[in-house]
Amino acid sequence: MTSAVTIAARFNGPPGSAHGGYACGVVADAIGLGASVRLSAPPPLDVPLARTREPDGTVRLLDGDAVVAIGKPATPVIPAPAAPAWAVAAMAAREFVGRLRARHPFPGCFACGPDRDADGLRVWPGPAGPGGLVASPWRPEPELAGGRAVDAVFVWAALDCPAGFACIPAGSKALLGTMTARLEAPVLPGRDYIVAGWPLGSAGRMYRAGSALYERGGRRVALAESLWITPR
Repeated sequence: MTSAVTIAARFNGPPGSAHGGYACGVVADAIGLGASVRLSAPPPLDVPLARTREPDGTVRLLDGDAVVAIGKPATPVIPAPAAPAWAVAAMAAREFVGRLRARHPFPGCFACGPDRDADGLRVWPGPAGPGGLVASPWRPEPELAGGRAVDAVFVWAALDCPAGFACIPAGSKALLGTMTARLEAPVLPGRDYIVAGWPLGSAGRMYRAGSALYERGGRRVALAESLWITPR
């Protein structure tokens, strides 16, 4: 089965390519609540792409003959910390290093860029506890919901950047390689949520991190594990 999708220019991460978490969400949206998606190339913007689904559940995102991403049903198996308190997350966001444009690797990022205060997700993960934990409040806008709940692509996008800021060394740039996530409960527009990220380890040019989305009261509604790669 094949469908056509186009990632609008608004949903960028690095300049000229789609936000990694959003692009993974585009693939995962054709799989189900739990998926693992590997990005093979920078996802292009404003370009018609083909999304194919195979009988075994594998989904590919194609730009012509080139594979942009490939996903399969999966569930993250990492432990997650308890939700940071709302006040802690709010204070952490004020300390987000990326609020200073000169210190953000991609200041135009749809999810966390300081240039996107007006039309982005406004996820600003700052230091929130020991072990490299970062957190930010998040209140999804009504426009992010196609129906009652926030569209899955935006939940994947919100889980992306906190993981990156938790595991990528300060002052360096890395790109999302693989993201495995499970959406555990509907995310509702206009509600208060807390998104957190924490490092899981590194090897060479690769960095691993976990991230989670919690209701303000502490119930977890999404969990993710991601792998980031520093370009050569």
